[in-house]
Amino acid sequence: MANKSLDYITSLLQKGIRFDERSLEAYREPIVVERVISPRSSEGSARVKIAGTEVVAGVKLSVGEPYPDTPDEGSIVVNVELIPLASPEFETGPPDVAAVELSRVVDRAIRESGALDMKKLCVKSGEKIWMVFIDIYPLNDNGNLFDACALASIAALQDAKFPKYDAKTGIVDYSSSSNKGLPIVRLPISCTVLKVGQQYLVDPSFEEEQALDARLTIAVADGKICAMQKGGDGALTFEDIQKMVDIAFRSTELLRRKLE
Repeated sequence: MANKSLDYITSLLQKGIRFDERSLEAYREPIVVERVISPRSSEGSARVKIAGTEVVAGVKLSVGEPYPDTPDEGSIVVNVELIPLASPEFETGPPDVAAVELSRVVDRAIRESGALDMKKLCVKSGEKIWMVFIDIYPLNDNGNLFDACALASIAALQDAKFPKYDAKTGIVDYSSSSNKGLPIVRLPISCTVLKVGQQYLVDPSFEEEQALDARLTIAVADGKICAMQKGGDGALTFEDIQKMVDIAFRSTELLRRKLE
């Protein structure tokens, strides 16, 4: 497929045909979710594979000071690093636009869904909170990093356990786990839908992503939309968005089953 021209791929998609013979709403297989892949260097970790796309995510926990406007709530920080190992399109150096967008999309889904009970991450109001750092590393980009990164981050949060913490000394013992998991309230699942011409498709390969007119990533939790992010230069009508949301609701059920 890598040898096929973009024009050829685009012409097929506009007819509702995919080069790998999938239906427009079909995800590539296998979809694999693995946890506890890096127990010595993180409090939680996961690997997600969607066919040839592979992503790992790690969760680190530390005790810090709360923000002034949320003195009794913990905090989360999401970072995506696009390394050359994953794609010749990626370069070393500061995060580029693609990495920043991926980080924001994953962060928004977790934050806006209320995935974590942030108040339960408070150690002492106004003084100490748990800070949750989610680091995501694509190992191979064969398309649809948005969904893979989102799924890996949630799986890593599920896997995470608090390290032992001495409230008197303020020392965190990372060598000992408390076996207490994070206060997860709900699980946001993201589905990215591409529009090519008048067609809508999910789980695009790398080559299909180059043909997009517009992209919409929809995060769903508890049967409700909790976040959306639009990409691509093309415009989306209200009817487009309705159709893409309907597709996302159907598709996130598949990803949720893989997660659970």
